[in-house]
Amino acid sequence: MPGAAARVVVTGIGVVSSIGTGVREFTQALRDGRSGVSPITSFDTTGFEHANGCEVRDFKPEEWIRRTPLDGLGRAARLSVAAARMAVADAGLTDAELGGRRAHISVGTTDGETGGLDQLTEADLAGGPRSWSPATARSIPAVRLSSAIAAELGMADAEAGTFATACSAGNYAIGSGLDALRLGEADLALCGGADAVCRKTFTAFYRLGTIAPDRCRPFDKDRQGILTGEGAAVLVLETLEAARRRGARVYAEVLGYGLNCDASHPVAPDQDGIARCMELALEDAGVRPEQVDLISAHGTGTKANDVTECRAIHEVYGGRPPRTVSLKSMLGHTMGAAAALAGAACSLAITHGFVPPTTGHRETDPECEVDCVPNHSVPADLEIVQSNGLAFAGNNAVVLFGKYKEQA
Repeated sequence: MPGAAARVVVTGIGVVSSIGTGVREFTQALRDGRSGVSPITSFDTTGFEHANGCEVRDFKPEEWIRRTPLDGLGRAARLSVAAARMAVADAGLTDAELGGRRAHISVGTTDGETGGLDQLTEADLAGGPRSWSPATARSIPAVRLSSAIAAELGMADAEAGTFATACSAGNYAIGSGLDALRLGEADLALCGGADAVCRKTFTAFYRLGTIAPDRCRPFDKDRQGILTGEGAAVLVLETLEAARRRGARVYAEVLGYGLNCDASHPVAPDQDGIARCMELALEDAGVRPEQVDLISAHGTGTKANDVTECRAIHEVYGGRPPRTVSLKSMLGHTMGAAAALAGAACSLAITHGFVPPTTGHRETDPECEVDCVPNHSVPADLEIVQSNGLAFAGNNAVVLFGKYKEQA
């Protein structure tokens, strides 16, 4: 049984996003700096002055979901299960192999399946859950985002959990899988995040004045806020020993992570809390700040987040931060899927040797002071990449990924 020092690696990646589905298309989209922005169609946007988002187009869940009845899954669960199917296929694992393994399944989310409520009539809402159709009632529970993966893949010996720590939830899920493998509690971990565009969250951010009128421009002096997005990403994690034993391809090593909750404010980020979380992740990974080549920032494109996060990065990195990019410039803010999609992107950037750009960029805010790799990806030999996930109420989670090497 592996001990606490077991090395953990990423051997499979599944992605459903507004800029591409599957590893190959997602990787090329990151290289190209593709934008997923389009007018929202998931719900009626009448009355909103502007309503752009980053929705997944042409998603066909039946191409990936084979065992689970689709009418029992909401959109977020369909995204989650499809990403898991892609991930295990990418890892070269069959259902027969999965069925005999102790598995840890963890999925992060912000909204769960509350997007399904957008389709209910006023009469449905007035009547309460007892008046809903059986299919609607079955599809609403957020636990379906993880439990449906186990059912779909026939994983009978699986612990399935859903993390609802909002926009950092994907990193919570990855950290949970890392712990399970380090401690020998599982043979395999499927970790990620999923969320679907919904009226509730769009309206909440709109009322806060943080929805951008056209696109998300992180770190730009003229940035105006976020665009809500959707998608899912699932990573297959295994111990290095297990991956070697079956001759698996390795994308990256998960070096460590840090979590904290500063609880400083319901929505405003706290510099000290963010800095401390990054320090915890570096300590857990055994990495010095000067060894980090790239930071995938939370980078929402709001006035408060970008300045506060950049100041925290400068605090930890002694005023000389590595390149710091925001994938939300392409993907929008995918809520609970954001950090999981970033984890996939970090692993692919390490594997293929490039830095994804921060797109739509015009002029860097002097208060941010980072090289955000504007508009065009650049080639880079990346050894260590940091992925930041920050959430309301100060729920922070940071994961460190490294290039796989035979010797630690």
